[in-house]
Amino acid sequence: MPEEEYVWLPRHDILQFEEMARLARVFTDLGVRRVRITGGEPLLRRDLPSLVRQLASSETIDDLALTTNGVLLSEFAAALRDAGLHRITVSLDTLRPDRFRALTRSNELTRVLGGIDSARACFGGVKIDSVILRGTNDDEIVPLLNYACGIGAEVRFIEYMDVGGATRWSAERVLSRAEMLTRIEAAYGPVTPIVGGSWAPADRFTLADGHTFGIISSTTAPFCRTCDRSRLTADGLWFRCLYARDGTDLRALLRSGASDERIRDVIGTTWSVREDRGAELRAAERERTPIIPVSRLRRDPHLEMHTRGG
Repeated sequence: MPEEEYVWLPRHDILQFEEMARLARVFTDLGVRRVRITGGEPLLRRDLPSLVRQLASSETIDDLALTTNGVLLSEFAAALRDAGLHRITVSLDTLRPDRFRALTRSNELTRVLGGIDSARACFGGVKIDSVILRGTNDDEIVPLLNYACGIGAEVRFIEYMDVGGATRWSAERVLSRAEMLTRIEAAYGPVTPIVGGSWAPADRFTLADGHTFGIISSTTAPFCRTCDRSRLTADGLWFRCLYARDGTDLRALLRSGASDERIRDVIGTTWSVREDRGAELRAAERERTPIIPVSRLRRDPHLEMHTRGG
């Protein structure tokens, strides 16, 4: 939670579930096979299992996943499973209550850990995403890995990225993939890279005892040239890159009465000329400061990570 105040999207602009499901069908017509529901916090959306059910009914979606902060997960895990969700990822950056409160401005760590237990019971496993900041929680890499191994989960450590609301970002706060591996190997011994077998952006590794973990190194080792992901905001803006300043307004097409064929043409044409390399361009900058000031975030909520699925 980087700022005290946020500018929220107008409620009347938010897509209805039927509109989301329709756009998902258009994307799958064009070859998309993996869909992730994220946020912000998706479990705050009323009757989310209804959206999951509509998406899960598509025979062309091979992988349907959800990322959550875990606070409401105990309440919804079984309903999400019954609606057809395939996988769950929980964002968890610390196991210390005081640090959790400082990072999230809430005292919900116990509920998050309970949500993880509920997800494990319903789905047979869970993934954990942990953003690592030097001087903030970098001393918890080994404890977080121990916790994940202990519950049969795979943790993915994420380098601190300078996008969206990361207005206090600095290069000095980034703990690199290489440094993470050094610390893990000091505690566990040599690790073995896992080659292939996954579409995830994480580089995955195996510990000597067989447990796996991943590292997403978007800041120090961008993977723009192999990235095949895009993001659709809750109000229908389509971003081809996490670093993009502007998106394509698919809500306007939907609500203007455009046919699926017309929407497919817009998406296909836009994607075919995609040259987005936001992370690579940022990594090449000599003076790398926070990408977006607070003043601009408050003028344009679409630049916030909670609107575009960070």
